[in-house]
Amino acid sequence: MSQQLVLASNNAKKASEMQTLLAPLGVEIVLQAQLGVTEAEEPHFTFIENALVKARHAAAVTGLPAIADDSGLCVAALGGAPGVHSARFAGEPKSDERNNQFLLERLSGAPEDKRDAWYYCCLVLVRHADDPCPMIADGQWHGFILDAPRGEGGFGYDPLFWLPELEKSAAELDPAHKNDLSHRGTAMRRLLERLQEQPLFKVPEQPLNGYRFRS
Repeated sequence: MSQQLVLASNNAKKASEMQTLLAPLGVEIVLQAQLGVTEAEEPHFTFIENALVKARHAAAVTGLPAIADDSGLCVAALGGAPGVHSARFAGEPKSDERNNQFLLERLSGAPEDKRDAWYYCCLVLVRHADDPCPMIADGQWHGFILDAPRGEGGFGYDPLFWLPELEKSAAELDPAHKNDLSHRGTAMRRLLERLQEQPLFKVPEQPLNGYRFRS
């Protein structure tokens, strides 16, 4: 029987990427919306803090282990922006197309050597909402920002994220190749190493040696 793991996101493409990576461990990724979980607030300035908030929220509502990914694009010339605001860089409602256009406007006229950027991903996995030892893994993926979109695949800023060693944008990579290289793929592999050492477990419903887990 597979172990369900709630993804604290409603991004189906992100879920698909994670499912591919976790399938060998017998883990089934379930989007939080399928279990009636609303999106958590993300009030913090760092990826790790926001990922932890989202994971604990999903675990508290469902009673299942939960994983949260907080990731985004950091551009050197913009002081690391859009960073944690990557999904809503151009405001509400969220739109990849508007975010990409806004980024191009912010970098208008910037020379190639000022367009360095990196994707960053922080993954947090909690076995239950009060898990005192969450599993944390991160990854980075370096490239630079094009002056026009290229490619139809991926999501987010992938059409603008150029990989000079491959002479392709992230949106021109097939999914398997992207998983091998990406910030999320790197973070997932690091998390997989930890999961092999510390597998998921269910919190006992009855007190254990006199200690009762908080609900």
